[in-house]
Amino acid sequence: MAERKPIESWLTDMDGVLVHEGVPIPGADAFIKRLRESGRPFLVLTNNSIYTPRDLHARLRRMGLEIPVENIWTSALATARFLEEQRPNGTAYVIGEAGLTTALHDIGYILTDTDPDYVVLGETRTYSFEALTKAIRLINGGARFIATNPDETGPSTEGALPATGSVAALITKATGREPYFVGKPNPLMMRAGLNVIGAHSETSAMIGDRMDTDVLAGLEAGMETFLVLTGLTRPADVDRFPFRPSTVVDSIADLVERV
Repeated sequence: MAERKPIESWLTDMDGVLVHEGVPIPGADAFIKRLRESGRPFLVLTNNSIYTPRDLHARLRRMGLEIPVENIWTSALATARFLEEQRPNGTAYVIGEAGLTTALHDIGYILTDTDPDYVVLGETRTYSFEALTKAIRLINGGARFIATNPDETGPSTEGALPATGSVAALITKATGREPYFVGKPNPLMMRAGLNVIGAHSETSAMIGDRMDTDVLAGLEAGMETFLVLTGLTRPADVDRFPFRPSTVVDSIADLVERV
């Protein structure tokens, strides 16, 4: 196996790696502090498209994690970047929250339910039958179907919640049209994030708690990958996949000295 180059930049998932159900994971503050003091490029990523980077910055700050806005990269931002490259100044019918609508407004998109170029599905806690029906009819009418991420469920203190991937499956069943998912494990999200911080995959590492999104995305983007066991994946789960992370560690605390 070819020896990898030293790690010069870090990408890390947020939920399950830095925080869990609104509580910082031990070692997360030390890891972020070491990153900031080192001056190395880094990004905190999330497939959740509900919040803007400013929202997430404020939420994380209240937890004791000081992460600058420019170091937060969401599936909503990646989706906006993708649409800007595909069809500049386009139109979209959006099911989602401020994180997604703000990102699309910022690239000059017009949000409309009249003959849009795209139907864009993101995360929300208020999916409505009326909105889903409108999306289905617009897709049947020729709108292209985009979804921010394929996660089927999301975490909450009460248990699993249906997420974008589950709702996308409903729309696909009704229309026969599969969406293009921009978020992890699509390496597009990772490469766009690397471009934001001026980093290269050969000298970058991805830290995540999920094999099917975080590790796979990092692997396909050409990065070194670290799986932490503080989120959804258990040690026994790793061998079920046809690929492996570069390294498995108990938590983010084990990586502080690697920075």
